[in-house]
Parts: sequence; C-alpha cells; structure tokens
Amino acid sequence: MSESIGGQGQQPPYNRQPGAPQPGAQQRGGYTPPQAQNGGYTPPQGQQGGYAPPPGQQGGYAPPPGQQAPPQQGGYAPPAQPNYAQNMPGIDQMPAPQVKKKPIDQVHLDELLEVIIDMGGSDLHIAAGIPPVIRTNGALVPTMYENCTPLDVQQMMYAILTDEQIQKFESTWELDFSYALQKRARFRVNIYKDKGSVAASLRLIPTKIPSLQDLGLPAIVEKLTHTKRGLILVTGPTGSGKSTTLAAMINHINTSRSEHVITIEDPIEYLHSHKMSVINQRELGMDTKSFPNALRACLREDPDIILVGEMRDLDTMQLAISAAETGHLVFATLHTNSAATSVDRIVDGFPPGQQGQVRLQLSNNIQAIIAQQLIPRANGQGRVAVQEIMIATAAIRNLIREAKAHQITSAIQTSGNVGMITTDQALRDHYMRGNISYEAATSRAHNLDELKKMLAIDASESASGGSGPAGYQRPQR
Repeated sequence: MSESIGGQGQQPPYNRQPGAPQPGAQQRGGYTPPQAQNGGYTPPQGQQGGYAPPPGQQGGYAPPPGQQAPPQQGGYAPPAQPNYAQNMPGIDQMPAPQVKKKPIDQVHLDELLEVIIDMGGSDLHIAAGIPPVIRTNGALVPTMYENCTPLDVQQMMYAILTDEQIQKFESTWELDFSYALQKRARFRVNIYKDKGSVAASLRLIPTKIPSLQDLGLPAIVEKLTHTKRGLILVTGPTGSGKSTTLAAMINHINTSRSEHVITIEDPIEYLHSHKMSVINQRELGMDTKSFPNALRACLREDPDIILVGEMRDLDTMQLAISAAETGHLVFATLHTNSAATSVDRIVDGFPPGQQGQVRLQLSNNIQAIIAQQLIPRANGQGRVAVQEIMIATAAIRNLIREAKAHQITSAIQTSGNVGMITTDQALRDHYMRGNISYEAATSRAHNLDELKKMLAIDASESASGGSGPAGYQRPQR
C-alpha cells in the first residue's frame, strides 16, 4: 500500500497543479524550482500526492539490483550509509562536550593569584568542596580547577605561613596577614575555619596607589586632606573601597606637603613610599600587639597624621577621639552605611554614663564622615563609588551634641552649598550621568520614595528642556 509523505490520514503538502504559478517566484540567493515544480515534489499525472512507488513495488525503499532490501515497516528508508558513518550516533545522542578541569592538588597559591590579576578580579575565595572562586566586577566566577578537598586547601595555605602564624591560627582559628606576589601585587589574606576545614579569602591590593582623580572622588574630598586636626571617618560595608579611598587621601598628602604620618593597619594594605612626607606603617601582629597599644605609643612618636585601620572596640574609639582632641589629624574606618549611623555607632559603643561626654568630644572634633558603597557601572565595566559626605558645620555639631543624629541626613540634604550630599542624592547624580542603572540606584537607596521623587522631578525637567540641578551632566540618551 502506498504511504503518504504527509503522514497517514493527512493531506499531502505538495498539491499544486503542474505549471501553476508559484507564489513568491522571485527568490534571492536561493534555489528556484523548475517551472513544472512548485517548490517541492510534484506527483505524476494521476497521483494525489505523496510518494508513489515504481510498478511492481509495494511502496517504501527499493534497493539497487543485487542487494536485499532491509525489513521495513513502511515509509521511506534511507540508502545504505558508507561504513565510516554506520556507527555514528545522532546529534541528540552525542554527549555534551566536557571541559576538562585542571587538577588542584599540586597548584601553588601564586598560580591562583596570577589568575585574579589576569581576570581583573578583586577577591579570591578558597574552600573545600568547590573550585577556587574569583570575584570580578562584584560577581563571583568559579575558576576552571577541580573542587578543592580539605587537604588541598590546608596544604595551599600552610605553604605561605610561617611556623608562628600556623601556631596562632591553630589556636585562634582565624588569621589576618598580607602576602606579596613577587612585585606584581599584594593581597590581604584572612584564613578561617569552615565546617572544620581550612578556608581563606584574599583581597587584591594593587601596587599602584590610585589618585583622587583616578577614583572620581568629589572635589570636597581633596579639600579635606588639607585639614590640620580632628577626626575624619570613611565608612561603609566590607568591600566598599574604604581602604582605597584612605590610601588615595594619604598619598595626596604625601605628594603635597611635609607631614609625619603613622598608620596602624590589620594588615598593611597599600605600601606608601616616603615622598614629601615621612610615612611609618605598622601592622597588627607584626609591629604591634593591638590597636590601643599602637595608638598609645604613637602619641609619643611625634605624628602629625594618624591612620587607624578600623575602630573595632571601645578602647580604640576612645583613643582615636582623644588623639584628634590633642591636635592630630586622625583618619579611621567604621562598618556603617551612613553618617548618622556612624555617629550612633560610636556613641552607643560607650557605657550609658559616658555617652554624654563622648557626644561632646565627638561634636568638637569630628571634621567629616564619608559613607561610601561600590555599585556596578551601567556598562558592566567596573564599579563606581557612591558617597554620602557630611561636613561638620555648626548645625551638624549641634545635632551631635544634642543627641539628634537622626536629623543629620536632613541637614546634609539642605547643605549642598558646602559640599555635603546624601546617599540618595549621590545615587540620583550617578544615574543622571549614566554611570549606574535605574535598578542599581533604587536597590541601594536609603529612602526609596525620596529617590523616586527626585528622579521623577529630574525626568520632568529634562522633558521640558530644563537643565536640571546645578552641576549635572546629563547622559546622551
């Protein structure tokens, strides 16, 4: 029985009459069927379409003379394939290509650090059960290595430790130090325990200290480096670029005037050379036992400027404020998200009976608070620093003294003429310049309704031909 190409019970698709004009006969760069065909198979006269076998055959495939036809169930059977292709699997049966991963058991840590630099990454995470992972442009990307075993991680990290560091780590289960990769870069290293196994996080510290202009910091930040005394805080979450901002400010001082600078860090990140200033860098665990000890000692070392890597405890906060009170310029960092929360964090770190005195000291000695965060650029190439900047005006000092830190944000918002800016205003400015996306701006807002209101006003001004707020460089859209 003859079988239809269109399938049993279906009308054949080739049902045009011979010689009938074909729709769209003008073709470009393709096959044009002969006049007697309509773009496919045309059955001989008297057939209704489908495949018609030659006389004497019952349908299906007829083998050449001298060959035996294979058993068929009807329909079309393809001709015999050459021998080389008979055992080839179909595309749907072929396994997906497998990328061979590099073994990790004999890899030295330096090889992974080279990968970070080549990829333009910022962090390396090593833990058992996963391959080494690199953070680049804020996203985590696994490397092409095999999963690490607990022994792999331990051997890799112990290979760069001294006996004293190994003993300290095994007694405290945490260890911070710095590690240099030849002359290419330095890394801040933290080793810790993860489900009973060794794990590590490494942060890339470039050998070149960026300038304030390289970082795109506002002009008010450069002006703050000329301050002679007081306390300047750079705050933000982990990985927000606080150390880089401070390094750029210290480097600007180093290249512009003669000062004696002492830094106390855990560990030392950016290495400063002596230029116009003398810079002494002390590392916790190597050059000093603790931040409070180093702060007490440095007051007897004739400093002009003191940098405290982190105000992490009550003693360090008290000594930093006291150093600013005695006429030194003190830079320090905190893990807070805004100027207002930074003030509350310092005051709340003291017992209730001392908080009034601390507010008075802080109001008299604070010079500025820079709260920053890093946000991916809209073009996907790197990140941009978005900063809230508080300058200690008389109104700000009065709010701190009277325990009204919650009103600091409003005071910043109305004091743009002296260089102050809130986080939401900074997000608006970066969005209007095309530096960050709308989604990134709204996801990092402190007051989402306020930010949307500002963006709506700016969009209305742009539509009506207005120039927008002063200083704007509107992106080409």
